[in-house]
Amino acid sequence: MMSRLFSHLGRFTVRFRWAVVAVWLVGTISAAVLLPSLGSQVQEQNSSFLPANAPSERAAALAAPLERKGVTPVLVVATSTSKHFDTADQRTLARIATAAKVVPTVVKVFNAGLAPDGRAAELIVQSSVSPKGTPATRLIDNLDKIVSTTPSPPGFTAHLAGSLAINVANQHASGHQTKQAQALSILFILVMLFLIFRSVLAPLVTLLPAALVVTLASSVIASTGVPISSFAQILLVVLVLGAGTDYGLFLVFRVREELRQGLAPHASVVRAVTKVGESITFSAGTVIVALLSLLLARFGIYHDLGVPLAIAIGFMLLAGLTLLPALLAILGRAVFWPSKVTVHADQEGIWHRITTRLLRRPVVTLGVALLFFGLLATGVAGYHPSGFGGNTSAPPGTDASLGQAALLANFPKASANPTNLVFKLAKPAWVDPQVLTVLQSHLHSSGQFTRLLGPLDPNGTVLKPAELATLHRQLGPPGLLPVAPAAGTGVPLDVYEAYRSTSQLVSANGRTIQFEATLAAGSPTTTQAMLAIPAIRSAVADAAHAVRAQASGVAGEAAGIYDVNQISSNDLLRIVPLAILLIGLLLVLVLRSLVAPLYLIASVALSYLAALGLTVLLFVDIDGQSGLVFILPFLMFIFLLALGEDYNILVMSRIREEAQRLPLRRAIAKAIGATGPTVTSAGLVLAGTFGVLVIVSGGGANASQYQAIGAGLALGILMDTFLVRTVMIPSVVAILGRYNWWPATPSQNEEPNTRKSVIANDTDESATDDRVIM
Repeated sequence: MMSRLFSHLGRFTVRFRWAVVAVWLVGTISAAVLLPSLGSQVQEQNSSFLPANAPSERAAALAAPLERKGVTPVLVVATSTSKHFDTADQRTLARIATAAKVVPTVVKVFNAGLAPDGRAAELIVQSSVSPKGTPATRLIDNLDKIVSTTPSPPGFTAHLAGSLAINVANQHASGHQTKQAQALSILFILVMLFLIFRSVLAPLVTLLPAALVVTLASSVIASTGVPISSFAQILLVVLVLGAGTDYGLFLVFRVREELRQGLAPHASVVRAVTKVGESITFSAGTVIVALLSLLLARFGIYHDLGVPLAIAIGFMLLAGLTLLPALLAILGRAVFWPSKVTVHADQEGIWHRITTRLLRRPVVTLGVALLFFGLLATGVAGYHPSGFGGNTSAPPGTDASLGQAALLANFPKASANPTNLVFKLAKPAWVDPQVLTVLQSHLHSSGQFTRLLGPLDPNGTVLKPAELATLHRQLGPPGLLPVAPAAGTGVPLDVYEAYRSTSQLVSANGRTIQFEATLAAGSPTTTQAMLAIPAIRSAVADAAHAVRAQASGVAGEAAGIYDVNQISSNDLLRIVPLAILLIGLLLVLVLRSLVAPLYLIASVALSYLAALGLTVLLFVDIDGQSGLVFILPFLMFIFLLALGEDYNILVMSRIREEAQRLPLRRAIAKAIGATGPTVTSAGLVLAGTFGVLVIVSGGGANASQYQAIGAGLALGILMDTFLVRTVMIPSVVAILGRYNWWPATPSQNEEPNTRKSVIANDTDESATDDRVIM
């Protein structure tokens, strides 16, 4: 039944080949022009993908009253080489502020004051724009243009800073990396395909559907508004180009094989779709199922990775079964020019000879393979996770990077990536300010913090509890105060500035307060800080209990990456078994066997452990890195499980086909001989496209993480290609014999037609089709 379905699909595609190509071209161009770009949805921080009930996210929600709802801030940090920020510098800063006020979405611009040494000043630009999307990018680009083009006196410099400026800078860098990945992947694939086919058009025809799908799928995914990480954006390109070329190779190799058997070009395309359409469909199905299993993940990077990539593979499957056959039908034998596709008898290639020799002693072959993989797998014991924080700094040399450096140098307390300790009090801080002293004392005594920036010490000037209450009665809410005090207040300027600064640490109603803490364990991005979070949370809970606070929490990057670690680890334990089960069911359907899926999945698991162990050896033991990015084991398992089964399905389906008319060991050798070039070529192409990640990451942010991911996936695919599919699996099939197909037998899996009669039927039917089409 499946064969008839794909036969009808092949005939339809061949008959309406020009219309099929036109629909794909028009659809892709329309999507690229009318729909938004994928880069506008990129988010950089891993903690942005945490579920709402994660402790760090609950703490951030608790601190919400401290933030201005619907307002996104952008910092402008201006510095001067003169001894003090003089009148000319102030005028320039005022011109920047005036120009910024007329930028679309900007609702307010105010001067946040001078640095303690008087050599820098800070503007805060508040916008109604969402922190992500094209409007946010446009806002930063407009402000950057204003800052860079405003005339300024000698020694004056200004740069953008803050999380939005960093995020946009990383979006631009990510877009550049994605374009690099796409260009290098296409170049690599074309070179490989030229070497494989020794033809001018075959590489272009094989790659074109994947290249179109990258553009089409990216636009469609962007229109859904699904958040996506920069790595997922690059991975989409690499995965579609790699997997799409694999599916193309499955079909093109089979078309060439049928031409060599004497079929006409159109009949060859129909028969190729009939024979490998099921393999391509179930191969893509295993990838889609594995990706959709990620929807059960709580960690957003995993969860949000599933749907975009599944959509892309879905489009790739559709293109592989319609667009590519249509192109092959249009070009006919010219696809393989200048090589000549002549009719000749089957020849025993190198893979046929290798397999024949290995099958003389399948038990020994299998034992050596298991020993090899087992030794490499021991390297997994040295695995240590890292990279939980994601990319929280701007690319070196960008305006945002210079702005952050200026912020750090001149406003150290405001810029030091703090861990936020949040408390919700029973009474406003102005009514019972002594609570602040008790909290500060408890937090200091815990030993977890080296510095605390709190409501009584907001900018380096210490306020007494009674003084804070008096200032509130005299001046009102600090968030509403102007930059300079009104005449006649009698409040010293430093005290006025300190009270005004408390608006960042005390909510408007006075009941929500926070301390910005520097951790004794080190930078919030380090593993040591992550491991200290349980003790920090305990210290905050004790302080909250001492003042009978209604709620408390720890927010910030250190707390976020701790939650990332916990949640992503739990996702790994929950989703991997589900993915194995679902892909196992697909293998049962396509192979009509309950036995073969068991050892096929086990082989992928073994090659996964070996590849992970080898990656640990290369990057940790040899290169000396502190650990591998935490998402690597998860991604490697999901993708190697899904992509590895592509080759399993192709090889096992061909073994079953050949077993209809040959003894099993001869059928295995024949099948490996026929599919060996396809699997080898596809594996090299797919491994190479993942290897592109090693190159495009360069020396940029998170370079070592991208390199480890690219290398790990490439190594796993190469092991699958050259060892598992072509050495281990044939040995297992030979050892198990007829039990491979239990409870069915090879003769029950397909109709026992001879190849001669099938070819005759296909030739006759295709000839009729050709008369209609031509």
